[in-house]
Amino acid sequence: MLVDIFYKDNGVLKPIVIYVHGFNGFKDWGNFDLIAQQFAENGFVFIKMNLSHNGTTTDFPEEFADLNAYGNNNYTKELFDVEQIINWVIDERNMYKSHLDINQISFIGHSRGGGIAILKTSEDERIKSLITWASVDECKSPWNRWSDEQMKEWKATGVQYMANKRTNQNLPLYYQLYENYCQFKERLDIEKNIRKINIPILICHGTKDEAVPYYAAEKLKEWQPKATLFLLESDHVFGRKHPWNETTLPAAMQAVVNESILFLKKCATFNLSKS
Repeated sequence: MLVDIFYKDNGVLKPIVIYVHGFNGFKDWGNFDLIAQQFAENGFVFIKMNLSHNGTTTDFPEEFADLNAYGNNNYTKELFDVEQIINWVIDERNMYKSHLDINQISFIGHSRGGGIAILKTSEDERIKSLITWASVDECKSPWNRWSDEQMKEWKATGVQYMANKRTNQNLPLYYQLYENYCQFKERLDIEKNIRKINIPILICHGTKDEAVPYYAAEKLKEWQPKATLFLLESDHVFGRKHPWNETTLPAAMQAVVNESILFLKKCATFNLSKS
């Protein structure tokens, strides 16, 4: 797993933000460095990673070059991945430990990554605050939109293919993804698990989101009334695209970043003394 870390080298411990990308995403999608840098400028350590089975490789971090890994990805593998990132963050041997306030770890997850962030937060007390961007409300992607005939074909052949318009690839999804969901249905129940969370939560969603309609955010808010809901008129990626060659973010994405930083500042305690 490739991991990026952003921070200001000012000799103090800083709250940590871990970002989890979504389905068909990766850590650099849409010039994500522009976002990471803003969190760092506001006093956070920002960490983003390529999940182990998202299809990218160390040699090709922005391409779906390993289709076998892609097809074998599932929800519990992603939960395992983010747990390893947390373990790495708090490890005494971490070369960045002089910058890391390990008692202040926050998660941000986009789309399916939002679901993963919710699930991991519900089972890991090391996470102190949570933000979702256009999060799913169930771990049934993408078969929740498939017909019975497609499901039968998936089981019979062991694979379905998803067309990626950006890369012009047919990306394989092996039937193990559905089997993984069935085996760990309780652990992957977003409604059940978000109800258990007792830390600050910010839910951000675009009202013009066609990939994950905004009523998913309203469900999350209903299930966890203490959460803060931030809706804005935008799409699933808040106006971005890949590649994003601009030096600034689109207005919607910037609004979400601003809201997220403000929320995290309210949650965080900043260490102003030298470590």
